[in-house]
Amino acid sequence: MTLALVLFAVAAVVGITMAAVRFRGKPYPSMTVALVHGVAAAAGLITLIVAVQKPGAALATSALVVFLVAAAGGFVLFFRHLRKLALPIWLVLVHAIVAVAAFVTLLVSVTGA
Repeated sequence: MTLALVLFAVAAVVGITMAAVRFRGKPYPSMTVALVHGVAAAAGLITLIVAVQKPGAALATSALVVFLVAAAGGFVLFFRHLRKLALPIWLVLVHAIVAVAAFVTLLVSVTGA
């Protein structure tokens, strides 16, 4: 699960960069940055799906469910980006808040804190 945590951390750093671009008035970030974010998050999801197959991963499974909700918002943002439509700031914020909640849940699961 540590690998999933690292991959989601990379996605988070890139996500913060993308959000800053949007908050500064640009309608959307570069496609390259968006793809790096998406690939890191997708790799984190796949890694986490594999990890939760082991017994005793209830909290990590909860994190996975919340990450899947965040991913749904990410897909909406990505498809708007493909159509070159401005990303709604409210959706960027909701996507980020849900992803942070999932990340914290996974962090607690990994560290036992």
